[in-house]
Amino acid sequence: MAPIPGAQPGPPGGGRALSLVAFGGGHGLFASLSALRILLEEVVLDELTAIVTVADNGGSSGRLRGEFGVLPPGDLRMALAALCSHDDWGVTWANVLQHRFNGDGEMNGHNLGNLLIVGLWEQLGDHVAALDWVGRLLGAHGRVLPMALVPMDITAEVRGLDPSAPDRLTTVRGQVEVATTDGTIDSIALEPADPPAAPEALEAIASADWVVLGPGSWFSSVMPHLMVPALRQALVATGARVLVVLNLAEQAGETQGFGPADHLGVLCAHAPDVTIDTVLADAEMEGLDALREMTDAIGARLVIDRIAMADGSPRHDPVLLAAAYQRVLTSEY
Repeated sequence: MAPIPGAQPGPPGGGRALSLVAFGGGHGLFASLSALRILLEEVVLDELTAIVTVADNGGSSGRLRGEFGVLPPGDLRMALAALCSHDDWGVTWANVLQHRFNGDGEMNGHNLGNLLIVGLWEQLGDHVAALDWVGRLLGAHGRVLPMALVPMDITAEVRGLDPSAPDRLTTVRGQVEVATTDGTIDSIALEPADPPAAPEALEAIASADWVVLGPGSWFSSVMPHLMVPALRQALVATGARVLVVLNLAEQAGETQGFGPADHLGVLCAHAPDVTIDTVLADAEMEGLDALREMTDAIGARLVIDRIAMADGSPRHDPVLLAAAYQRVLTSEY
């Protein structure tokens, strides 16, 4: 990976490198970690820990979760792949980890990485140790930890599913079902409500300089972390500054009709005791005036930068996002 354009390698001002914890899951966390890995290679970051949602109930992950009673491995696998170097070793192993089997048999649709992770869980009997072993095999930059040590389900209270009573709340259960609902999500919760968190995750939050929330599926990948009591308490108690990275657009089903201020608003409503230091948004987003009003109201700094892919798709560009992260973390704005 080429250096960040205009960036100076090494810690800001020659000081110590920073420790960062990133929360999320799926493609949003993959984009964020791909950017943060660059900062590790540039020695802006010294420690990088991803804390990943474990509520997926669909696809290969859902099948393995149902058959073996394990954590759904898919989002953990994607996070590990994002942390691989862009040399031959890293690219090869990232591709192997992400390889999805085709065919007409029972293997159809499974990812090789999912099977590797579940196999190590069975061999070692330890979720964290197994993920660390996969990271060593890949040469991953940073560490990947689960949001909780038991499989979880997301439930949502949703309006608008009953045409005869549009304000009636209906409970929707399951990450896939929540992410694809036709209604408007009012609130979310987790089952179980107080799952055990990995001690390593709590230690990482306590010692971090920065915590990053987002981007990603807002209700099913980003906000669930705030619903785990132990993680929430750790976020309240930490001396780390909290950076919220907003999505580039609404997500059909989950956040239909949401602008950037709506995304931030529901996060604050679900976790009013978590202090947000900085909010990062793309310069081309609509609704930035409303977002600025909200960040002013909660006492957060709003940073607007170019972080989207140039092709117009609602995806974050890892290189641009890395440059924005570096400027935020080193207070260059």
